[in-house]
Amino acid sequence: MIVASMVDVVKRYGKLQALDHVSLSIRKGEILGLLGPNGAGKTTAIRVLAGLIGADSGEIMLRGERQDVNNIRLKQHMGLVTQEVTIFEELTAEENLRFFGGLYGVKGELLRRRVKETLEFVGLSEYAKKEPGKFSGGMQRRLNIACALVHSPDFLIMDEPTVGIDPQSRNYILESVRCLAQNGTTVLYTSHYMEEVQAIADRIVIMDQGRVIADGTLEELIGRIQHEETIRITVTNPSSALTESFRAIQGVKTVTQKGADYTIVSGASSGNLNRVLAVAQQSGGVSNMAADKPTLEDVFLTLTGKKLRDGEASA
Repeated sequence: MIVASMVDVVKRYGKLQALDHVSLSIRKGEILGLLGPNGAGKTTAIRVLAGLIGADSGEIMLRGERQDVNNIRLKQHMGLVTQEVTIFEELTAEENLRFFGGLYGVKGELLRRRVKETLEFVGLSEYAKKEPGKFSGGMQRRLNIACALVHSPDFLIMDEPTVGIDPQSRNYILESVRCLAQNGTTVLYTSHYMEEVQAIADRIVIMDQGRVIADGTLEELIGRIQHEETIRITVTNPSSALTESFRAIQGVKTVTQKGADYTIVSGASSGNLNRVLAVAQQSGGVSNMAADKPTLEDVFLTLTGKKLRDGEASA
């Protein structure tokens, strides 16, 4: 079941085309990782999908209905965790949740129960009566997430939810996202931390210059790139003859030796791991061996020619 989708969506700011015929879809219970370099259009896509701004053309659907800035009812089924912490420091954690729950029409006993459950979910029950101005950055981020969850949305957008927090709080948030998805919540997750998306996303969309340039699972995206194979091996009997034997293997580009350690780089899809091991064993023994596999960062750099953490523009 498709929970949210964009089809051929265009959004312009004057002469700048922030979204250039963007199409993407998110299935129920899926964690979709949305990545893009500086100015790729991610934030604009999120704002359009959330109904915060309108599109110039194209179709945006949420829960089978057309999304637009005037569809208030659809917003009741969606939660938005923004990059900025949007809690009220003069209110207690509990009062913050009551306020945001009330904005979404949650009242009475249901609101009381949802506040209690949500504070438990984000690990802040013992701080319910505390004002968040005294919280750590990680605790404030968790309360920020709680404010987006208190009305039990079935679609949650998380825009850079772990910026500037400690590793323990980051891990807590990532585990919470996994738990939400397991319980049926659909999550759109953006981050400048590539390892976060690689760890939790079921599917990944990469944007660049206002367009979707890749869409698939991590394995599918890695399969799209041609990446060199790097093998690191430590042998018991290093020699110049062994170095030349490594160089003679088909597909090998370079061989670097430092004492007993060899680094062997082969062309993409060479499959030389077993060949290198066999050559090394013929010349003695092997005490250590490892092969570098392509990562999501390799995919991103190959497709966009940029690093993810170069900075983020408003588009």
